[in-house]
Amino acid sequence: MDSIGSPEIPRRAFMATMAGGLVAAPLVAVAQPPRTPSRIGVLASRSPEAPGPSEGLRQGLRELGHVDGQNVAIAWRWARLDEKKFPELAADLVRLGVDVIVAANNAAVEAARRATRTIPIVMVLAEDPVASGFVTSLARPGGNITGFSIQWAELFGKRLQLLKEAAPQVSRVAVLWDPAFGTGHWLIRETKGAAPKTLGVRLQLVEVRRSDELEDRFAQMTRERAGGLLVQGSSMLMSQRTQLRDLMLKNRLPSICTLREYAEAGCLISYGVDFADLYRRAAGFVDKILKGARPADLPVEQPTKFELVINLKTARALGLTIPPSILQQADAVIE
Repeated sequence: MDSIGSPEIPRRAFMATMAGGLVAAPLVAVAQPPRTPSRIGVLASRSPEAPGPSEGLRQGLRELGHVDGQNVAIAWRWARLDEKKFPELAADLVRLGVDVIVAANNAAVEAARRATRTIPIVMVLAEDPVASGFVTSLARPGGNITGFSIQWAELFGKRLQLLKEAAPQVSRVAVLWDPAFGTGHWLIRETKGAAPKTLGVRLQLVEVRRSDELEDRFAQMTRERAGGLLVQGSSMLMSQRTQLRDLMLKNRLPSICTLREYAEAGCLISYGVDFADLYRRAAGFVDKILKGARPADLPVEQPTKFELVINLKTARALGLTIPPSILQQADAVIE
């Protein structure tokens, strides 16, 4: 027998032992390379100063074990209320090779879709994504896009109801809208059917395409005896919310707007989707996609949290007393 040291070991047993050692050795001796962080691109419509999107998404990701700067890297691209920037920003994210794109609204989703048909896209809030061609159906999106959609008709009806409760004398409501906004025409079609007959409200549709048209449009509202105002949001109108406040007060029009920022600027009431919550929930889609799920198989969901904000300073300037029933529902009251 061959001997290797002492005691002696049969050759067959020795060779088996050596072979096993050779197979096992690399598993112990070779360190695994560090895992590359997943890359998440975000097409945000506002600016970094708007806290909702960034705080909401980061919170949602943390809750699911994804920490920005550690195991994920978030690339933010801000349109700063200029939707024309989205195509360039989307192309930049595709060049970066991100693993998933979170897109704020219809304009962002459309830009991302044109930039890539392979990288998964998560809609933060899309209006009529089926008609827009983003998904085949809400239950089975069928492509590389999924996320959140909204049924605007119910929301419009709720806004009109809140305005009527705050200002019972209002019987004619001007609806200020921007046709250049991606889904503006669809929004107005929904608005026309959203005024419950029980409210006794007639709608006056007022188009505005540029900020320098606003004064003329408010003069039109006054001539046509509008008693209240519903502002359908757009990037242009959001950027002019301080001027809107001044014109609302000058023309003594109780108003309801779509987002909290309008009420903070001076709109009487805002009622709309809580975007911080939506971005937080969007992290759930991102998590599933990073773990291998296909957007085609992830049903589109609906928002579940809405914000009601009342500006009492504006109410006093208009000589209105907001009923306790509305104040009790409010998520925030601006004194």
